[in-house]
Amino acid sequence: MLHGARVTLRARVASDVDILTAELHDDVPARSRAAGTPWRPLALGEPSPFGVHEPSADSAHFSVVERTTGELLGAALLWGIDLHNRSAHIGISLRPQHCGKGFGTDALGVLCDYGFVTLGLHRLQLETLADNLAMVGAARAAGFSHEGTTCESAWVSGRFHDDVLYGLLADVWRSKQASQ
Repeated sequence: MLHGARVTLRARVASDVDILTAELHDDVPARSRAAGTPWRPLALGEPSPFGVHEPSADSAHFSVVERTTGELLGAALLWGIDLHNRSAHIGISLRPQHCGKGFGTDALGVLCDYGFVTLGLHRLQLETLADNLAMVGAARAAGFSHEGTTCESAWVSGRFHDDVLYGLLADVWRSKQASQ
């Protein structure tokens, strides 16, 4: 398990799946903003995008839990792990009642530590909708730099939205950690 100040990232377990699916997939407006693909219902027996995943070289899926109580807060992952170029993408989805409480910022820091220290990556990046101020704030707090905006590149709920790209290099992250 990976520990932050307020959260723990642990392997997904079966009891997490129904909760994460109901609150993070079945919430159509929220999932449409987060997924980058059109929402669709899951067919009976179809695996949830928040299911228990086998270990993989190109992704690492976690459940985010509150450190002291163990309450399930959401999901986090590194995806597109590229060991040749030593880079990966970050994704975090919190259950609605846990948003705005600093858990995402802590989870992002834990993912950075995992990516840079454990996996030896050189670069992490995240993409989010430009109006996702919580993720933008968490990215900036972790030391990520705004690297660009793709104008009207995301189709969400009947309109186009801008996406923003944030990146963080291992040396920048280490310097920030050393100064804290």
